[in-house]
Amino acid sequence: MSTLCVFDVNETLLDMAALDPLFERTFGDAALRPAWFQQMLQLALVSIVTDAYSDFATLGGAALEMLAARRAVTLTDSDRQGLRQGMISLPAHPDARPALERLRDGGVRLATLTNSTEEVVEAQLAHAGLRDLFEAALSADTVRRLKPAPEPYRMAAERLGVELGDLHLVAAHAWDVAGAQRAGARAAFIARPGMVLDPLAPRPDIVVDDLRGLAEHLTPR
Repeated sequence: MSTLCVFDVNETLLDMAALDPLFERTFGDAALRPAWFQQMLQLALVSIVTDAYSDFATLGGAALEMLAARRAVTLTDSDRQGLRQGMISLPAHPDARPALERLRDGGVRLATLTNSTEEVVEAQLAHAGLRDLFEAALSADTVRRLKPAPEPYRMAAERLGVELGDLHLVAAHAWDVAGAQRAGARAAFIARPGMVLDPLAPRPDIVVDDLRGLAEHLTPR
């Protein structure tokens, strides 16, 4: 059976640092972009725990409003639209396409699984020049439960025709890796700068610095 890798998209494949100019313009501080993303993830976790679903774009907008309130900044429609447009215009990390091509050419099946809606992820992957490498671009929005809840991982396995234990979730986020493992999947952690593992979660099957490391691990020459 071929190895199946299912990739998270934001930060794992795509470089969210491209949003820094927007945060510099809006708040005068590009360093607030990670704080915004963490707020969005917090809102996502609240939605999971309280079973009150909102799609990821809605959560991103709410997180932006909360950040603006903390900083006493009045957002404009241009600010809001800039974030929406910026999210679908993120560039791929430089290691993404070469590593994905090596994995594909080595017989590894490739798909994505993101909290973004299908419309957003299709636009993201097309803009980043990666869509042709994946057999499917899956969204947690389909099951109206966001990662790291178990339902998205189960949906991915079902849609791709494999047992959950045969799926490798690949992510640069400790919470995503932990969610996949606790749902019954395998996992690979991409330790991009600033990303660390959760010491309370099981250690993933694969831990590498970047996607090239993943390709070398799964398709040794």
